[in-house]
Amino acid sequence: MADANLSVGNIAKRAGVKVSTLHFYEEKGLIRSWRNSGNQRRYKPDVLRRIALIKAGQKIGVSLSDIKAILSQLPNERTPTVSDWEHIATAWRDKLIQQILYIEKLKDSLTSCIGCGCLSLERCHLYNQDDCLKEEGEGAVILERK
Repeated sequence: MADANLSVGNIAKRAGVKVSTLHFYEEKGLIRSWRNSGNQRRYKPDVLRRIALIKAGQKIGVSLSDIKAILSQLPNERTPTVSDWEHIATAWRDKLIQQILYIEKLKDSLTSCIGCGCLSLERCHLYNQDDCLKEEGEGAVILERK
């Protein structure tokens, strides 16, 4: 590929990630490179947009497998267009809203009980006699209630 002329170091610096991160993304099928005649990795400039999308997704808690699934829907492994990004952002918006609501509930519960059912805090306002919360699931079930 004639336009795949950016080195791994150049891409890492421009994207703000480590070289090992690029290798990891490539191993996971999130980005791809080509080898030049000296067997060195080379990238097309548009890989920077894919990396930005990956980083944005990770920052809001989207798993790499979910990011890969979204990217794999693009024809010929192309880089997302503005229209693609609008579609992806819409899909991620609901996830982000749920995270915001969860964080707000956590913030409001930080100084007392988060509903784990342990009964080990003196200030716990939850009375969980006979561990009735176990019927609702694992972890901080009260915090995770809708």
